[in-house]
Amino acid sequence: MTTAYSESLTERTPGRAWTIRLTGHADRSATVTCSTAACRMPPRSRNLAVLRAFAAQHVAAHAKAATVRPNAACHCRAQRCATHEHTRVHCAGTVVLILRHDPTVGRVWTLEEVCESCAPLISNATILARAARTRAPAPAQAAKKIAVPAQSGVPGGFFSSPSAAPVGEPTSRRPGRAAHQPRRGAAQGR
Repeated sequence: MTTAYSESLTERTPGRAWTIRLTGHADRSATVTCSTAACRMPPRSRNLAVLRAFAAQHVAAHAKAATVRPNAACHCRAQRCATHEHTRVHCAGTVVLILRHDPTVGRVWTLEEVCESCAPLISNATILARAARTRAPAPAQAAKKIAVPAQSGVPGGFFSSPSAAPVGEPTSRRPGRAAHQPRRGAAQGR
């Protein structure tokens, strides 16, 4: 029997991360970069306040667009818990979306999908969203998702084995043996 829903709730997908970085240059100008190649960034500029505001707005846009996936693996664990390497913990709990940003430095913003156990251990992290808890499908819904192989039906909701003949067609029997004869040992009381 196979189910129509192929992805298991226990299968984990890699946790996502987005990093927006403000990089200064020798000529006192700066650029903003995003780890997502498709994002459009402003040109190099000497106005750091405008670039810093753009970076903060860009992070907010990524956070708003990202839906926290309940089956995501902890991104922190994928990085070998480098952000909290002095405190080891077993990754557990629901997935949360955090923003890591040190306001004293103010040049890097990182959004990550991490577990509830790692999130409080990461310095300068703020939890922005939590994954919706997945519920097991109701029995009626689960029954609808089951794909039943094409086999001949037998009254009562059971199905015959794939090697059995369809209902109404004669079956071949081995010669010399009747359908309801008891075995010799059973009849003699052995």
